[in-house]
Amino acid sequence: MASKKHIVLIITLLCSAFAAQAQLSFEAPAWDFGSIRESDGRVSHTFTGVNRGSVPVVIVDVVTSCGCTIPEFSRKPVLPGDSARITVTYDPMNRPGAFSRELGVYTSERKKAASLTIRGSVVPREKSLEELYPVDAGGGLRLDGTLCAFTYVYQGGQRQMSLGYVNASDKVLRLELRPEHVSGLLSVDYPRQIGPGAQGEINFRYAIPAGTPRYGTLRDALAVRVDGRDSGTVLVAHAIGADNPASVDKSVAPQARPSALIVKFGSVKRSAPLQRRSFTFSNTGAGDLIVRAVENQGRVAVTLKPGDRIAPGGERTVELLLDPARQEYGVLTDQLLLITNDPARPMRRLRITAIIED
Repeated sequence: MASKKHIVLIITLLCSAFAAQAQLSFEAPAWDFGSIRESDGRVSHTFTGVNRGSVPVVIVDVVTSCGCTIPEFSRKPVLPGDSARITVTYDPMNRPGAFSRELGVYTSERKKAASLTIRGSVVPREKSLEELYPVDAGGGLRLDGTLCAFTYVYQGGQRQMSLGYVNASDKVLRLELRPEHVSGLLSVDYPRQIGPGAQGEINFRYAIPAGTPRYGTLRDALAVRVDGRDSGTVLVAHAIGADNPASVDKSVAPQARPSALIVKFGSVKRSAPLQRRSFTFSNTGAGDLIVRAVENQGRVAVTLKPGDRIAPGGERTVELLLDPARQEYGVLTDQLLLITNDPARPMRRLRITAIIED
């Protein structure tokens, strides 16, 4: 049995061991760069920390969540009383406005020894014409994009979006947007002639007339022609036709809930017979769930069809049918798009996969 003297000695040694720890201290752990200009490039600040402990310390890592902030430091041991320097560089490129970044300093003791913070505000640089209008549509015409994604368009309502343009040439351009794919619900307003240096917008508007339901995918594609020549640029407008949720009483609203978002057929021989998989489509709401549209790429047949109804609390087993003989070898992917009168989530998208083997 240990004597009292031995116990006292052990306690004294343990206390000494705990006391002999590195203590990396930063008197100024935050730095404000103030207002900096994006065009001036990167800025740096060096933080100085002192080891106020009684044993050497090694900085093993300085962690930040943003690649715009780069720390530089030495992994040489910092003796008691000596200083450690951590230089933090911030890249303001394409990051206008206020910023604040925190960095965690980790030492050889496997713990976070300190937190450093940099902050400031970036004054944006003046962007070039090519940056503002990255799409070269030919003949000097530049666009700020080629896609207008409208999400939902409701019966009796309309939605509008626009794409910006500029004539970067020194001559008048003749513009024509020639329809390649037409939904019949899109109208486009654009200038037929654009003067040198002129800027403006091409306006797209989807409208579904009241009393004329249109459900599912709406897609329009327009080829850009400049001075009578095809430029190879195509403008695309995309939307989903659905019921207006504002017209549904929430107390009696249906709620669509598929049992799976991914349906896998797995590996299937191309010589195999018709393959069947299924999922459950439930109505957890208080009103009848009505299927408005069922869309996919045609690789898989679906037993659910527009007009099908599911009563409140009810469910429907939906079969997916895959004919391997009609498929190409390799990985098959398809998407099943279901549009219903669920006002909270009119669209449900399921992914279908298979591997067709020899």
